Amino acid sequence: MISVDTNVIVRLLTGDDQAQFERAKALFSGVNIIITTSVILECEWVLRYAYHFEQPEITTAFKSLFGLSNVQLQDPLVIADAIEWHQNRMDFADAIHLAQSKESEAFVTFDKKFIKSALKNTTIPVREP
Repeated sequence: MISVDTNVIVRLLTGDDQAQFERAKALFSGVNIIITTSVILECEWVLRYAYHFEQPEITTAFKSLFGLSNVQLQDPLVIADAIEWHQNRMDFADAIHLAQSKESEAFVTFDKKFIKSALKNTTIPVREP
């Protein structure tokens, strides 16, 4: 099993460097891959800010990539929830933070927009301190 960095996934999803795209494609077609949650979080940020991907493009790309038979996620349930909530307009980083906090009594934040989004998407208690 091979763990990959953000730049390998970004090359695969964007094809912006042909030589690196080919190497990433060969890697993903040749071995078992594990993708850590932190790499997924960074990928979303890079795709959104550096490549100007919109939310539907990001979730479609992630679902395709994560659906490959040789790709495993560090925490697939967290990522599944984060993608679902992100599709419903929750910030992706906030969605991961919240999904990783399911066992907590509550998630506390000063971000009113996050609280409102969480109330629409989940029963996990999100509130101000």
